[in-house]
Amino acid sequence: MATPTLKVNIPVPAPGGSASFVQALKVCIAAAAYGVPVQYSKAAGQTSVSVESPKDNKVLIEVNAIVRYFSAIGSSPWPKSGEEALKDYALIEFEESRQQLNLDVAESIISSAKFGQDVTAAPSPAEIILFSTLYDLVATATLAKDSVLSAWFVKVIGSSWAKAGIELAAANTADKPMTISKGAPGMEEKAERVFVKLIKEGVQMKVPNTGEDILPVPGQRNVLITSALPYVNNVPHLGNIIGSVLSADVFSRYAKARNYNTLYICGTDEYGTATETKALEEGCTPRELCDKYNALHADIYKWFDIGFDYFGRTTTNSQTEIAQEIFMDLHKSGFLVEESMTQLFCEKHQGFLADRFVEGICPKCGYEDARGDQCDTCGQLLDPFELIKPRCKLDGTSPIPRDSTHIFIDLEKLQPEIEAWSKKAAEEGQWSKNGRIITESWLKQGLTKRCITRDLKWGTPVPLPGFEDKVMYVWFDACIGYVSITAEYTKEWKRWWKDADNVKLYQFMGKDNVPFHTVVFPGSQLGTKNGDWTMLHHISTTEYLQYEGGKFSKSRGVGVFGNNAQDTGVPPSVWRYYLLSSRPETGDTQFVWKDFATKNNSELLANLGNFVNRLIKFVNAKYAGVVPDYTKGINDPAFDQYKESVNALLKGYIEDLEGVHLRAGLEKAMAISGEGNRFLQDNKLDNSLFANFPEKAAAVVGFGLNLIYLLSAVIYPYMPATTLSIIDQLNAPLRAIPDTWEARDLLPSHVIGKAAYLFSRIEEKQEEAWKSRYGGKQEKLADADAKKEKKKGKKAAKQHEQKKKEEGKSTTVEVRDTPNPTAA
Repeated sequence: MATPTLKVNIPVPAPGGSASFVQALKVCIAAAAYGVPVQYSKAAGQTSVSVESPKDNKVLIEVNAIVRYFSAIGSSPWPKSGEEALKDYALIEFEESRQQLNLDVAESIISSAKFGQDVTAAPSPAEIILFSTLYDLVATATLAKDSVLSAWFVKVIGSSWAKAGIELAAANTADKPMTISKGAPGMEEKAERVFVKLIKEGVQMKVPNTGEDILPVPGQRNVLITSALPYVNNVPHLGNIIGSVLSADVFSRYAKARNYNTLYICGTDEYGTATETKALEEGCTPRELCDKYNALHADIYKWFDIGFDYFGRTTTNSQTEIAQEIFMDLHKSGFLVEESMTQLFCEKHQGFLADRFVEGICPKCGYEDARGDQCDTCGQLLDPFELIKPRCKLDGTSPIPRDSTHIFIDLEKLQPEIEAWSKKAAEEGQWSKNGRIITESWLKQGLTKRCITRDLKWGTPVPLPGFEDKVMYVWFDACIGYVSITAEYTKEWKRWWKDADNVKLYQFMGKDNVPFHTVVFPGSQLGTKNGDWTMLHHISTTEYLQYEGGKFSKSRGVGVFGNNAQDTGVPPSVWRYYLLSSRPETGDTQFVWKDFATKNNSELLANLGNFVNRLIKFVNAKYAGVVPDYTKGINDPAFDQYKESVNALLKGYIEDLEGVHLRAGLEKAMAISGEGNRFLQDNKLDNSLFANFPEKAAAVVGFGLNLIYLLSAVIYPYMPATTLSIIDQLNAPLRAIPDTWEARDLLPSHVIGKAAYLFSRIEEKQEEAWKSRYGGKQEKLADADAKKEKKKGKKAAKQHEQKKKEEGKSTTVEVRDTPNPTAA
């Protein structure tokens, strides 16, 4: 006699994790497992599942009883008598008596019940009930690979009756797409799929606990990373970004993906005359100017996915305290001396002029607006006293020579220590070539005393009697900013900066800044004779990034600046990829719009994007998003060549990144993606393979998905947002970068997410529009605006000086006479 069709009323909505969803899952799996004919009805406003039997005029409302009822009347009934049935009902009673099951209790129950012996046969009611109860809990947990619970869950979820029941539950528990389970942190999925997360144990990247300071651990790999502190008087352009913060970010993310204890520190460099003068031009105080540009820089770096652990600034009490302590230690050790120096002095506003604030005719090429430190036309370094017809940049007055007493650091006396240290550090830390050459050049010429104070008000006060009106020279205390910013991040900053044996310091910058990081700052550390300073281990420097054959120029509207990149609508990952693939490591490189579009279309879209999208779409279409059992075919000898090739590339990738060869590392990461495309092509993954050779198809899918997971790890340092998209699609946590790859991280029956495009094509018309927009065709307008701003600035400066004179005060104007930390 045929079993009558039953009506199952399921409350909607019933999001995953809710009691209603668990009830629905129990009934739907039981109906599928026992072959009970049912008609599903969505019951809005109802709070629990009910079953109606029209023929018997019955209504069942207790869900576990419904499961037992289905096991009795179904076409594939489970045994209803004997010891087996009694034991099963005892387990059901145990489940009903528990307020909540946890994984440990479930492990014990499943082990004692010996569930999962044969998932091709109809399951017991207790097995269905326990599986449904644990489903959402297991879906959001990471199971140990070798646990009894994991083995059972993998078997059950791979069974035909479990798959059918899960699909029925998902289809009948929502009147519209609703969140029922989470994939990657922060990412939500829809009700058409209920996720099960089965990941090999030990492959995840360690993520620090929120709110806890990142600190070094004795005996482990501890990496301290800094990038040159960007100066706050302008908007960073692409050359600035690749020269320091982006390069440092790649290495920081790599170190974290290797599970090293890693801290990445940066911040804005805010003292100096350039700040004071820019504030005069903008009609605000230096502090207001610094606040403005600190926020502007932070926003730009955030958009570029620069993952500082702390982004601070140099205008803090920590900076004053630490800089003055280092200054006084140098003084006590006899490495500071007083000497008089002749400077140019503007009588009109009663202030000394730093090199950059003296303008005149270049003695080398005749350019009329050369600065006192360098001529922008011929590029020659200059002394302000060399200029023909020198004038004050602020008011045009001809300056006069005047003596002033300053403090000098005696680098000549420190040279033997600096030389011995740098030779050892350069070898052990594998310094970049230009870092070595520049340092060796300075040492070969012979170090001399260097002035470390200035006649200025905006800066760190000099802590010596008689020098109350002077401040520390910005390039003496700017590097100390790395230490003070760390102190702002954690009170235990000395664990990072006073532990040379356990911490390795990596620093990133443009080549202009090398001597301050390899001579002046290390000399200051050595000269304190106080404490086991953490000193430079590796310096990574870049040459210049040019723009379409010329230089970036804000005033002339030439080149892409940080805020412009956002305006194009091209996502940060593409910008990061292009800049890093063109990183000027051994020579100058060019930003070219045509190359930008080509790299996006031919490399990111056609290689990486194609591989990931093609395979994830196939798994969704053919396997309902469930990773098939690939274990039988994964050992196919034909796969060995691909695995060996991937591991050879992975080995080279790690070697490149350990040596901070970032561009070469990116090339190998993309080559791994290329191997993925070759693998799918050679093995002809298509509908025919799926239909005719299911075991091989499963192996190809398992191998390919695990390769995508590896790719998500190796591209993470370069394109973190792309990695987050991939792991969201894979429903997996961030993966650590392994030494070797085994192709067994995503386990069979793991459920992936929906496919999503990683990149989109850049059309030729977009490329041409950007080239026109940022190519200086607005040069005349920009020049006019620049002249207007300059005139406005001079007017503001005159008004400011007049006000100061009326108050009986004088203003000192000075600017640092070396390049900005991120000049590129």
